Amino acid sequence: MASTDTKTAEPADLPGIGAGLDALEATATGRTSLRRTFVDKIVPPITAVLVVLVVWQGLITLKIVDDPTKLPSPAAVWRTVQDAWLQGNLLDYIWTSVSRGLLGFCFALLIGTPLGLLVARVKFVRAAIGPILSGLQSLPSVAWVPPAVIWLGLNNSMMYAVILLGAVPSIANGLVSGVDQVPPLFLRAGRTMGATGLKGIWHVTLPAALPGYVAGMKQGWAFSWRSLMAAEIIAVFPDLGVGLGQLLENARTNGDMAMVFEAILLILFVGIAIDLLIFSPLERWVLRSRGLLVKS
Repeated sequence: MASTDTKTAEPADLPGIGAGLDALEATATGRTSLRRTFVDKIVPPITAVLVVLVVWQGLITLKIVDDPTKLPSPAAVWRTVQDAWLQGNLLDYIWTSVSRGLLGFCFALLIGTPLGLLVARVKFVRAAIGPILSGLQSLPSVAWVPPAVIWLGLNNSMMYAVILLGAVPSIANGLVSGVDQVPPLFLRAGRTMGATGLKGIWHVTLPAALPGYVAGMKQGWAFSWRSLMAAEIIAVFPDLGVGLGQLLENARTNGDMAMVFEAILLILFVGIAIDLLIFSPLERWVLRSRGLLVKS
C-alpha cells in the first residue's frame, strides 16, 4: 500500500511543479517597472554627468586652473552652445556630420558584409585577405585622409572613402568572428533541411553569427565616426559645409576654448546617442532572442 500511495502522489505533484516553472518564466520575462528603469538606466549616467560638472567647476572655483583660455567654465561652454542654437547653426553642425557618418556606415555595411562572408567561407580568401583586414583595422583612420584628398579631392567622396576604409575591416572581421563561432551542428542541420547556398547563409549562418556581426557593426560605427571626425578636422574646405570636426578645427584656429569644448561635447553626445538609439536596442534584441538577457 505504501508503494501504491507513493506512485499516486507523484502525478498530483506535477501540476504544482509546472505551476512553479510557469511562475519562474513569467517572472523572468515580465516588463520592468518605470521606476526600476529610471533608477537603473537614467540615474547612473545623470549622476556621472553631475560629478564631472562639479569637478570641472571645482577646478575653476578653487583656482586650480584659473586660465579661461585653457579651461573655460561650464557656464561659458553652455553659453556658446546657446549662441549656436539661437543662430540656427547647432543642428546644422550635427546634421552635416551625422548624415555623412550614417550614409558612409551604410555603404560600409554593404561592402563589409559580403566581404566578411567570403573571408569566413573561402580558405584561400581568408589566407590572402584575413591578415590585411586585421592590419587595416589597427591602422589609424587619420592615415587615410592625405591619400584620400590626393585621390579624390576635397569633397564628400573623400569623406566617404575615409569612412569606408575605417569601418569595412571592423564589420568584416566581426562577421568572420561570428561565423567561426557558429556550431557545426547548425550548419549540418541546415543542409539536411535544404538550406544550402544563399538560403543557408540567410537562414542559418547569418542568424547564428549575429552576436559577432552586431559587435562588428558597433565597432565599425565607432571607426566610421572617428574616421569622419579626422577627415573633417584635416580636410577643411568651404564647399564641404561645417561639420563637428571642422567646428573643432575652427575653434582651435581661433583659440576659442569654449567652442573647442562645445565641439568635443557634441561629438561625444552624437556617439552616445547613436549607441543608445541603435546599437544598444539591437544588442538587447539579439540577447533576448537567445535567452541570454537576464533580468535581476
